Amino acid sequence: MSSPYLPHEAEIFERLEETPHIFTLRLRFTDPDIHAQYRFEPGQFNMLYVYGVGEVPISIVSDPQDEHAYDHTIRRLGRVTNVLAGLQEGDRIGVRGAYGRGWPVQQAEGKDVVLITGGLGCAPVVSVINYVLKRRDRFRRLIIMQGVKHSDDLIWREKYETWSKQDNTQVVLAASQGGAGWPWATGHITELVSEIDFDPQNCTVMMCGPEGMMIAAIKELLPRNVPESSIWLSMERNMQCAIGHCGHCQHGPNFVCKDGPVFSYPELKPLLGIKGF
Repeated sequence: MSSPYLPHEAEIFERLEETPHIFTLRLRFTDPDIHAQYRFEPGQFNMLYVYGVGEVPISIVSDPQDEHAYDHTIRRLGRVTNVLAGLQEGDRIGVRGAYGRGWPVQQAEGKDVVLITGGLGCAPVVSVINYVLKRRDRFRRLIIMQGVKHSDDLIWREKYETWSKQDNTQVVLAASQGGAGWPWATGHITELVSEIDFDPQNCTVMMCGPEGMMIAAIKELLPRNVPESSIWLSMERNMQCAIGHCGHCQHGPNFVCKDGPVFSYPELKPLLGIKGF
């Protein structure tokens, strides 16, 4: 990609309705050269720009080697995402990226990979799941933990069922409020950390979602002798420029857009959970 300030035109290749409030856009750049040059790492994000409306940071959920399209799962929350929700296949938007620091997938090779997420926080780690499963011989156990407030909030049910059938893979799902026919656990996902089977001394933990959930999970992991340096978190802040210029996403000395959104726990520990940061 050329200038970090200018979006490139991309076409909506496919649109998937995940829930009444969550959808996935599969994008490809209209310029074949831009499309061929584009690269990203699991955990990075793009700025999606609706002409005349504005732009919003959205995680990339597809595999880095998928050359056909780049997938973004989006929740309808504000002005830009509501307009994005009304777009259809063939419509065009602007894309800037990829930005930020992604997940340490290469560092995780040869280790157990533990993914703990909450709410739509699962979206940034879907690219990790795709990455690990397509390179299965490079990793040991894969543990996928996902918590939601209500059972109706869970998206990708079929994908979780498919992932649970993969070799050396454990899927743990929980809802604070389980509806009729909810087959998985009821309660907070962090309460189930003690039940997962992994090697604490040879693992990489990746988490995203509400900070309270991540803090609670860390409190469960550390007594199991998981090194602090093995824990990684994806932070959410109001990212407007994506290049560390506007300062809206500053977290202490760091800019979430540029220095993150993925950080090691030791980097965040002094300010994690402190009001105002």
